[in-house]
Amino acid sequence: MTDAEVSACAGLVARGDPDRFRAVMAAPVDLRRRLFPLYAFNLEVARAPWVTKEPLIAEMRLQWWRDALAEIGSDGAVRRHEVVTPLAAVLDAQATRDLDDLIEARRADIEGWSFASSVELTRYIDRTAGTLLWTAARLAGASDAPAIRDAGLAHGISAWLRAVPDLVAKGRHPLPSGEAEAHIAALAETGLAALDRFRQARQPTQARPVFLVLSDTRAELRAFAANPGTQPRLNPLVSRLRLGWRAVTS
Repeated sequence: MTDAEVSACAGLVARGDPDRFRAVMAAPVDLRRRLFPLYAFNLEVARAPWVTKEPLIAEMRLQWWRDALAEIGSDGAVRRHEVVTPLAAVLDAQATRDLDDLIEARRADIEGWSFASSVELTRYIDRTAGTLLWTAARLAGASDAPAIRDAGLAHGISAWLRAVPDLVAKGRHPLPSGEAEAHIAALAETGLAALDRFRQARQPTQARPVFLVLSDTRAELRAFAANPGTQPRLNPLVSRLRLGWRAVTS
C-alpha cells in the first residue's frame, strides 16, 4: 500500500465524510493508513444505491463491491482500483465477511426503507455503522465486539437522526410510522444507553484512537433527546476542542 493510495482514500473521505476525516487525522499515522481505505470503502458502498434511480444498476454496484471483497478474502488476484487495492492490504478474512454483511444491509437503501419498528431500524444501523466501527477497532487490536458495536450503534443513530430532514425531503421514510419526534427521542435514548455500555468497557490502548469519531456523539444524542423536533447545532470550536482533548487523552 503506497502513500499515494492512502492519500487518494483520504481525499475521498475528506470530501464525502468530513467529520470522520477529522477524527482519523487526529489518530496516529500508522492507524490512519488502515482507517482511510476502510472508510473510503464505506463511503463508496453507502453512495452506491444513491447514484442511480435504476434499482438494477444499484444492485450491480453493490455486487461489484461484494465481488471485490470476495477477491480480497480468497487471497487470489484482486482487481486494481483506487480503494480496493489499498483495502486489500488492510482487511483479513473476518473483515471481508463482516463487511459483506454491511453491503447486504445496504440493499435496503435501494428498496427504500419501511421500518416496522425502532428495533428494525436499530438492527439496520448496527449492521452498517456498528459493523464499520467494529471492523476498524478489531483491525486495530480490539476484541470486545458487543461494546464496540454499541459504540457504532450510538454513532450511527446520531448520524441517522442528523440525516432525517434530508431523507424526508428526498421522499424517503427514515423513521417507523407514528409520531416522528417520539421516535427521534426514543432512538436518541437508545444511542445514549448504548454509549454508556461502551464507556463501561475497557479498550486496548492501540485501538482507542479509532473511537475519536465518537467525540461529538454524546452531545448530539443528548440534544436530540432533549429537543427531538430540532437539529442540534454544536459549536464548531467546542467540537474541535473536544476532539483534540480526546486525541491527547486516548
